Amino acid sequence: MKYLLSCLFLFIYFLSYSQPQSKKPLKELIDPKASGWSSVKGWIKGAKNNVEVLPKTQANANAALLQAQVTTRSPMGAVIYETGGILIDGGWLRILGSGSPRLPRSLMAWNKGKSYLKDGQKPSFLLVADDVLGGFFAVNSGGLSKEEIGKVFYISPDNLLWESSGLGYSEFLQFCFSGNLESFYEGMRWKNWRADVQKITGNQGIHCYPYLWSKESKGIDQASRKAIPIQELWSLYSGQKK
Repeated sequence: MKYLLSCLFLFIYFLSYSQPQSKKPLKELIDPKASGWSSVKGWIKGAKNNVEVLPKTQANANAALLQAQVTTRSPMGAVIYETGGILIDGGWLRILGSGSPRLPRSLMAWNKGKSYLKDGQKPSFLLVADDVLGGFFAVNSGGLSKEEIGKVFYISPDNLLWESSGLGYSEFLQFCFSGNLESFYEGMRWKNWRADVQKITGNQGIHCYPYLWSKESKGIDQASRKAIPIQELWSLYSGQKK
């Protein structure tokens, strides 16, 4: 039932962008009696991976929720409104919320200019998380595939292909909290990666050369690695034609 409700929410959310409409006020987006945060907190409590919830700034939370126009009854709305973002595995994986000093990107602000150009437009996808290597997770609304609408897709820096995880947003959160990340990132982590991750901000990612997708690549351990703005990694990987 939760899975069906999650899919229904995402369908309604993306459909709403296809028609011009006035923004709902904050009071209509916040539902303290039926908050999705209760579910998210439960998943975090039972997490198998290291999960750090970044504190929110109320002004940023209000602004981010207004921009997203999504109710806090949903897990996505709850993450936006209740957190400055969520760090997994010491910051290897970053789930976007309303922004914080350690993850200075709110969900909709980060998407603007990438999946949509101006407020009110329907995003062709919605970037919801990324990892330090410049792998990006996005909920598909037709721009990544005409199939599997509402599913989270991932573009990996070792092949630059958008591939479906088969998971909705709620399931994706649960995977981040308790899934086997060692298996998911097999071959993508180098010796002392944890120490390197601690040195970069949530607005940065690690650029590898030779590119991991290229014929010249000999793997992550042999690559030259340096921190650069995550925006540069997005521009490089999302627009790269192999």
